[in-house]
Amino acid sequence: MAKYLAADQIRARLRLGKSVEQWLGVVQETDYTILRWLSIDKESDESYSVAYFESFDEGNEEFLDIYAFSLVDPDEPFGAIDTFSSITEALEFAEVTYKASPLKYTAAGMIQEEYKSKK
Repeated sequence: MAKYLAADQIRARLRLGKSVEQWLGVVQETDYTILRWLSIDKESDESYSVAYFESFDEGNEEFLDIYAFSLVDPDEPFGAIDTFSSITEALEFAEVTYKASPLKYTAAGMIQEEYKSKK
């Protein structure tokens, strides 16, 4: 299971330009499964972006790289992105819009482990 970051760790990482991510779960359709997650990043203009991703679950025992799975919307290869002037605004947007939990952010790359643990 992924190690969750405390609120001060989330803010510190973002101020330093390091991404945080959150696994948002799956949506089970009749013929396929959609994986959902988001990433928050500090941009070069000092703003903060929230990128929301949905990809098809193409994983198997030999292929578990969710970052390489096909996106549901190929027209958004970097996710659906919204940008904010502060960390607080970005985090609040993620909570309201995507139902992200303030207690379940991880360092970038760790949602990969979360996905593997659920397989």
